[in-house]
Formats: sequence, C-alpha cells, structure tokens
Amino acid sequence: MRPYRGRFAPSPTGFLHIGGARTALFNWLYARHHGGTYVLRIEDTDRERSTEEAIQVILDGLSWLELSADEGPFFQTYRYDRYREVIAQLLEQGDAYHCYCSKEELDEMRATQMANKEKPRYDGRCRNLTEPRPGADSVVRFKTPLEGEVSFDDLVRGPINFQNSELDDLVLVRTDGNPTYNFSVVVDDMDMEMTHVIRGEDHINNTPRQINIYKALGAEPPRYGHVPLIMGADGGRLSKRHGAVSVLHYRREGFLPEALLNYLVRLGWSHGDKELFTVDEMIELFDISDVNKAASTFNMDKLTWLNQQYIKNAEPARLVEDLKWQLENLGVQIPADFDLEGLIVAQQERSTTMREMAMASLFFFNDFESYEEKAAKKNFKAAAVEPLQKVRARLAQLADWTAEPIHQCVIDTGEELELKLGKVAQPIRVAVSGGAVSPPIDQTLALLGKEKTLKRLDKALEFIASQAE
Repeated sequence: MRPYRGRFAPSPTGFLHIGGARTALFNWLYARHHGGTYVLRIEDTDRERSTEEAIQVILDGLSWLELSADEGPFFQTYRYDRYREVIAQLLEQGDAYHCYCSKEELDEMRATQMANKEKPRYDGRCRNLTEPRPGADSVVRFKTPLEGEVSFDDLVRGPINFQNSELDDLVLVRTDGNPTYNFSVVVDDMDMEMTHVIRGEDHINNTPRQINIYKALGAEPPRYGHVPLIMGADGGRLSKRHGAVSVLHYRREGFLPEALLNYLVRLGWSHGDKELFTVDEMIELFDISDVNKAASTFNMDKLTWLNQQYIKNAEPARLVEDLKWQLENLGVQIPADFDLEGLIVAQQERSTTMREMAMASLFFFNDFESYEEKAAKKNFKAAAVEPLQKVRARLAQLADWTAEPIHQCVIDTGEELELKLGKVAQPIRVAVSGGAVSPPIDQTLALLGKEKTLKRLDKALEFIASQAE
C-alpha cells in the first residue's frame, strides 16, 4: 500500500472562501490522521483570471488557519514542459488527437443536437483525421473509449459508475497551448504520487474523465472523495450574502482561527454530540468516510457562538496578539506598559469576537468627545455630583492603584452617602467610558490608570455643571 499523500489545489481566480477552506481542512486532517503527506498546489493555468494578489490571499488565509503544507506550494505554470511531454506521449499512443473545428462549427453542432433533443457534445468528427487541416488552429482532444464504463468507490458516496458512451472527447490543450484543468490535474496528481483526492462534489463529473486519462497513461488513479456543497440558510448555494467571503474577512471580523476550523469540521462531519474539538482531537477522530452525503448549511449564529466559547475559555495570553492586531487596525497606539492580558480578563466573558472586544475597549486608549445620550441623561443628574466628587477625592489619595483598593473607595463612598453601589458606580462608568457598559468598575479604573480616571471624572463634573446652567 502506497504511503498516504493528499493535496489541496485551489485556483487563484478569487479568494479562499469557506468551501475551499473546508476542503483544505479535510485534506489536512486526513493526511495528519494517516501520518501521511499534505501537499499544496496552486492551479494557475487560467492565466487570464489568475492573479498574484489572489495567490497571496490564499496563502495568507491558509497560514492564518495554520493549515501548513508538508510540500509546496507548487505552481502549474512552472510545469508546462511536462504537460507538453505527456501530450506528445498521448498523441503518439493514439489516445489523443488534434481537433480543427472552429467555434462556429462547434456552435452549429450543438444547435443541431439540441434541436434534435440530443445531449450537446462533441461528435468526434476530427477523431480519425490522418492529415492536419491547412490554416486552421487546433486543440488537442482525448480519445475517450467508446464502450465500457468507469467505476470508482467514492470515499464519501460509495460506488459510482459512468458509461463511457456518455462522455465526449474532452479538450486537453487549448489553441493557445494552455492545458485544461482535467488534463493538468491528472499529470500533477500522477507525478506527485497522490493517493487520495478530497474535493467538492461539483467535480464528480470530472472524475471519470480523469480516470480514463490515468488509464491511458498506464498509471494508478488516486482514491476520490467528493464532499457535499455548503448551502446558505435559505437553501441556496452559498454566496457572499451567506458568508462566502474570504477567510481573512473572518479574521478582520474578530474570529479565532481555531474557532473557524472547529466550525468548518462540523460542516458535514460529526462525532456523537460533541461540539468543541481541539485540533488534536480533530486529527484523531476525523475520517472522510464519516462525512455526510447531504449538503451542509452555513449558520453565522452558530459560528459566532463557537467563537464566543473559544474566547471565553482561552488563556488570556493566547488572545493578546489577536486583540493587539484588532486595536492597531482601529488606529490605536497601545502604550508599551499597557496590561493587555488584564484587559482581556476583563472583557472576554462579554465578547463574541475579538473585534467586538477591541471596539468595546477603545475608551481605554482614546479620549471621547461626547457621552452616550441615554446614559448621560440617566446618570448625570444633579444627584450624581456629590458621589462623583467624594469618590474622586478618595481615588486621588490612593497610592496603590489596583482593583481592590479602588473597589473599596467606591464602597466607602456609597456607605458614606447611604447609596447603593450602582448609584456610585454607574455615574463613574459613564464618566470614564462615555457609555453605560464596561467591565466591572474596579477593573475598568485599574486598567485606565489614575491620571486618566481623575481627568475624566473632572470632565464629567464639568459636563453636569454645564447642563445645569
């Protein structure tokens, strides 16, 4: 038995979306599960649509998800000499031929077939030509067997059969010399000794064509597994409005890579009632044969819930770089001595995404111009002046600016004025954060620092006074 070798082979004609990321994950997990090799190949023969930017986005997306390849990335555009070599072999064997049909001829052929209620397909009119057609460009077509069938045992779907009579003579090389997908992928998978190919079910119809090319080349095809598509909540094919955006979009929105991987592995695969999986657990438990045949539905609410669980359960140190990245993207200059871990401890129970955590933490770094209208109206009445003055005086005397003595100052102020804790703490919260929501007030002030706290309390008192005039 050959050592396991699998691959992920995206085309750089767009970003790495959810469906592609799941395919990459399934290939990566299956390779790790079998102690095999995971290869990354960039299928960039579509020169008109492939871009360097798209390649980089794909590589960055895989890097962020930590789906590191054991080999590659390999690029098809560096392998043209090899494709020409194999084409020459197929032509010499009589398994391929030059087709000189023009676009007009092909259009007429299809129109006639459709008028006769026949399946549109190439009719093989150039199949047995012995001489080239003068002055005409040609493609190279594969000579598909006229009889027999192609059978394969799909890793997900089980036995699948195709009659060769239903397959036409597919194009291997275009008139411009560029190889087609079905040809180049066979040469690549053959040369790279792939034993397994896991890809989307939209490739099922390509598989018999590729197997026939393998047979013509005297090579053993890999095992194929075709995973179902991912659908939107409305039952339609996944699109941008459903979440089919670049995986890097999810980074920008504050999702953790491990949360996204956990969500992706559960799109079509399960292990009992277990919801949360570490990467090591995924590697141990994942088997492609357990993937459902039915399409999966993308659910943004479920992804957000999973992300929240990962944030809540993470060690604060794990989240520091993610929070730092989010804050810097929001234009925040983080002081070198700021306690980001402390901020995470204060915010992680209330945050569904890292972006949400960053947005809710802006007041720690940036002064604000105004207060939330509703919060100010409710908490900045004349009755708030004395509690704010009293607590400011106590805080100004603190030598130990930590949560415990700060908390005691708030408690003592409330007791002195015979006020409930909220009547003291909430005006402070609005004063220092600009709104009605923040972490516990002692944690908030400790993180904010003494100088900023006192300054913002003074500003709030001035604001209340101005409203009374």
